[in-house]
Amino acid sequence: MPKNCNQVVQVIHNSVRGRARFRVKGLTQSKGLKTYLQHQLSAKKEINSFSVSTLTGNVLVFYDKDYSATIIASSVEELILSYNVEDEHIELDIPKLNIKSKHQPKKICKNNPLTSLKEQAINPWHTLDIDTISDMLETSKESGLAEAKACTYLNTYGPNLLPDTKKRSALAIFLGQFNSLPVYLLGVAATVSLFTGGLLDAIVIGSVVLINSVIGYVTESQAEKTINSLKTMVRPLARVLRNGNLIDCSSESVVPGDLLVLRPGSFVAADARITDSNYLSVDESALTGESLPVSKRNRVINDIDIAVADRTNMVYMGTMVTGGQGLAIVVATGRYTEIGQIQALVGQADTPQTPLERQLNIVGNQLVLISSAICTLVFGIGYLRGYGLLEMFKMALSLAVAAVPEGLPAVATTTLAIGINKLKAQKILIRRLDAVEVLGSCQTICFDKTGTITYNKMTVVAAFTGKTRINLSENKEALRSNINEDNELRLLLDVCALCNETTVTMQDDEYITFGSPTESALVQIGLSLGLDVLSTRQNYPIIKINHRTEERNYMSTIHPCSDTHKWQQVDKAPANGANKLAAIKGSPLEVLAMCSFAIHNGRLEVLDDDFRHIIEDENERMAAKALRVLGVSYCYVNDGEDNLPENPTNIVWLGLIGMIDPIRKGMKDLVSSFHKAGIETVMITGDQSLTAYAIGKELNLSAGKQIEILDSRHLKNLDAEVLKTLCAQIHVFSRVSPAHKYEIVKALQSTGKVVAMTGDGINDGPALKAADIGVTIGQGGTDLAREVADVILEDDDLSTMLDAISNGRTIYSNIRKSIRFLLATNMSEIVVMFTTLTGGLGHPLNTMQLLWINLVSDIFPGLALSLEPPERDVLSRPPRNPQEQILKPTDMKKLVIESSVISAGAISAYGYGLLNYGASPQANTLAFLSLTFAQLIHTFSCRSETLSIYDKEKLARNKYLDTAMAGSFLLQFACLFVPALRRLLGITPINFKDYLVIAGSSVLPFLINEKIKKIGDSKL
Repeated sequence: MPKNCNQVVQVIHNSVRGRARFRVKGLTQSKGLKTYLQHQLSAKKEINSFSVSTLTGNVLVFYDKDYSATIIASSVEELILSYNVEDEHIELDIPKLNIKSKHQPKKICKNNPLTSLKEQAINPWHTLDIDTISDMLETSKESGLAEAKACTYLNTYGPNLLPDTKKRSALAIFLGQFNSLPVYLLGVAATVSLFTGGLLDAIVIGSVVLINSVIGYVTESQAEKTINSLKTMVRPLARVLRNGNLIDCSSESVVPGDLLVLRPGSFVAADARITDSNYLSVDESALTGESLPVSKRNRVINDIDIAVADRTNMVYMGTMVTGGQGLAIVVATGRYTEIGQIQALVGQADTPQTPLERQLNIVGNQLVLISSAICTLVFGIGYLRGYGLLEMFKMALSLAVAAVPEGLPAVATTTLAIGINKLKAQKILIRRLDAVEVLGSCQTICFDKTGTITYNKMTVVAAFTGKTRINLSENKEALRSNINEDNELRLLLDVCALCNETTVTMQDDEYITFGSPTESALVQIGLSLGLDVLSTRQNYPIIKINHRTEERNYMSTIHPCSDTHKWQQVDKAPANGANKLAAIKGSPLEVLAMCSFAIHNGRLEVLDDDFRHIIEDENERMAAKALRVLGVSYCYVNDGEDNLPENPTNIVWLGLIGMIDPIRKGMKDLVSSFHKAGIETVMITGDQSLTAYAIGKELNLSAGKQIEILDSRHLKNLDAEVLKTLCAQIHVFSRVSPAHKYEIVKALQSTGKVVAMTGDGINDGPALKAADIGVTIGQGGTDLAREVADVILEDDDLSTMLDAISNGRTIYSNIRKSIRFLLATNMSEIVVMFTTLTGGLGHPLNTMQLLWINLVSDIFPGLALSLEPPERDVLSRPPRNPQEQILKPTDMKKLVIESSVISAGAISAYGYGLLNYGASPQANTLAFLSLTFAQLIHTFSCRSETLSIYDKEKLARNKYLDTAMAGSFLLQFACLFVPALRRLLGITPINFKDYLVIAGSSVLPFLINEKIKKIGDSKL
């Protein structure tokens, strides 16, 4: 550890492995340093959690046990030193920007909630020049707001927060349970009973309504809590300039006039006018729906009414910087931003129902109408046969109420909410309630490669310099001895270390790197071969970084260079002003196309066509081995130049360097499992075609067929219909941009498929959002990916996707089981009443008995069925068609047959009672108990649509169903032995022979229906 580490960071407790407490110099009472540390530490993968205290000046860190407390302390020290010293990289590649320090002023602005807030001015900011805007907001386009002015604005305009969407209150959720057609019927029945002297009937009906409402309220409340907890995210920090100082502050403290610093991967904290731009591009899809990143520049636009999507000199709150860098003056915050105004409109809109809930409501309403018509017919027949008008009215109304499965919406909501919580326990976060349902119908999964299929941990294994292949994974001792100051490999490795943003530190005689996997790997290979990377970087400090862009697939860095003998020059010499070294790395073919010379055997040669062909062939050979290949070169640029010339003639080719990102363990088996589940797999990657092809073949993405690959260069001029046809056949898409990923997902959807997209990077954002299901990883993924994804895999284990899909399919299947049970049993009540009244046999069930059946045999068994465990073959079935109705014509045929069989058993028992006891309470008791027990036993038949008791294979135990059935049977027996319940229901004690009749008429329909289950749909 550096000598000064003890002065800045002291380890005060590290006896527990993976946990350490540090004392940080200058942290006491410094809220700015605290904010900075919280922002920086949260980005470090080796740190799991931390706590920063300005009261004690201590930092408590929980870190990966693969690291030591010394390494973590050194990492913290590096952050502290960076906070207090000038960082040349902060210049954002904009020469005129002069940032003095990263130190945050200690004065902290706080908004006074008692101050009446002032309306922000709404102006056509895109039509105004920068000087005018600076004057209006009393800010500086170079140094930003004064701190005192920022505090004033915060108190004047309030915090930079979006208006909250209006949430349903607990009372609104509860009252919403009464807003359905079935409940209206129950209300009418209770009212009629109350005004006709049936107080007890009214109380029981009211109890049914209340029980259903409480169940619905509890499930909906829990569902909303679950979803709202997923919506809660940590507000990102904003980087702004104040008084010329670069500070990290919470986004809510950004005010009009602040000067935003825009960098790749950062969220735009507020609406702002661009002042400086260097290849700046912003993803505005969240606001405008445009899939392509928009290039931004400082240029006045005179058209006042131009669309938001075309205001290229503005950036907007909630969008994401995808490339380049820039500065922008904030002109609107909070509810005055474009997205804030949209949010206000969102708050006025009601949350739509899920597709499944809409289908269930349609089914429920249709059944209300059908059963009402049948019950009206029953009323008419009973009245014509001489029964009392009021008696038949109450009977018909009770039958209508009992026939309607008012528990369907509660079953759907409960099942989806429990499904979300179950997946959450498996470290799978679901953002939307209906996403669980859509998972079950997923037909195609598109994989991003880097970080999703692979670990995103690169290792350099090969190089090609001059015309020689070099294996960098073996014989490193021999390589160390052969590397000299100016041979091609040494120059190539030096350029890889210079054209690089990875941080390198020495800790306990060991080099530690912090940066992207690719760039860290390029530094590590130099270190492993004995190169002094730290000295090289000190001798050639970075003056300027030119990042990759959509149009330029390579990176370059500019360095001062006095060591001219090391780098062979072309045309220019330092004496002529070319005293800056440009280090270049990127797409091999793009870098090669710029080069005119190459180093071969230590000498500078003209790069002729033969030499180019050799390099191109080697690039293809390395890519075919699934290596990620970069081209490396360098040149000199004139003093005063910070970019490569538009048509360079002096760029020198150094060679190719190949690295590999290992495929995640178990990924091949996972792809095979997806295929067994009937799900097609597609890989979408920015890698070269040969690399992508090699990985696609290794994973068997084509499921044994000939693997088809398409390079994105062929997508540019394709007609939409042609792309649609192609996408149905392609297994691998290579060299794709974010826009291409979006187009591919949309094309797959246009073929009618339900598409899931997995990705973890900023460039995956548009595709994740466009997909039916966007899936990202929770630890290694970017903020943007997590923001737009529907499913977040907290432990970065893609295999849990199978659990999510299994759960989605199971939920849909279980809801179908509940519907089947509720409709079959409720229809049986109508059939019994209609048949007996039509046949002149009287009415076997009274109003209270119908309500009791509805209460005992519907609610709890129906809910328990919705919690069935997955069937063994759930991932062996093809995904369902999302356009398919939840109740198909064949389902209705089965329901009619099942309900008829159950009804036949109850009518037989009633007939037996009539023959032995006449039209008496004994006969009604037989019908009532027979029908109720038959319905309860039918629950077991509804557990599977294919397996029956006659099959050897048995279903897994459902403990919820066991509990529900035990409770329902106990309640049913209670009505026989509890005098008060007997009087309430109008039943009488029965003898042993009657018990046998009830047992037979209850069990026999179950056995018959189980036998019928084996008959195919085509035979029904």
